[in-house]
Amino acid sequence: MFTSCRRRSLAAFLAVTIFSICAGAAAAAEDAVVIPPPDVDEAGGSGTETAIFAGGCFWGVQGVFQHVKGVKSAVSGYAGGEAKTAQYETVGTGATGHAESVEVKFDPKEVSYGRLLQIFFSVAHNPTQLNFQGPDQGTQYRSALFVAGPEQRKVAERYIGQLDKAHVFAQPIVTKVSDTTGFYPAEAYHQDFLTLNPTYPYIVYNDLPKIENLKSLFPADYRSEPVLVRKAKG
Repeated sequence: MFTSCRRRSLAAFLAVTIFSICAGAAAAAEDAVVIPPPDVDEAGGSGTETAIFAGGCFWGVQGVFQHVKGVKSAVSGYAGGEAKTAQYETVGTGATGHAESVEVKFDPKEVSYGRLLQIFFSVAHNPTQLNFQGPDQGTQYRSALFVAGPEQRKVAERYIGQLDKAHVFAQPIVTKVSDTTGFYPAEAYHQDFLTLNPTYPYIVYNDLPKIENLKSLFPADYRSEPVLVRKAKG
């Protein structure tokens, strides 16, 4: 019934007929999970830090992080493969090594990497699903963290171990932690997609509930006005 985030051209996006979602289908495809904060976190440094998150279709992941206080930018794109294959249609084959990802730049004095991980695992996606999220199938939708250095790796790996040991999820976490080898921004029509298309069926069913869950579970971290790519460029 619901449109997926699978391969579509810009013309296809614009051609989609928007239909109303019945009241009974208003729940998220994946429910949020209440989880504890990480036992080990980075010390708040100065300047801006960068982290890359992959957890299914980048529309929703970007939308969540754009509503987090302390995040300076959240850009949809591709990570894990080569620059020459970082195009939407090519990544959609599942053969490039890329994952649909979001590059998050944040002020560690306002929000820590550990806090971003908590939000990522709790409301942004389901970290127990291997090579899929909801209706989206393929390695390009895998759960992954592309870390910027040993400190991020330590926090990420310790946190995954902590959550698995506490059995906060029904299944083991499958999120893979890898070094960042490059990030390639997605096409312009993918940027800020959630904000610009709030009535798009996929967004209504899969992603808008994530924003509500962020607001409910992380009220101190939530901001109503998202930090948008087009505003940053402007």
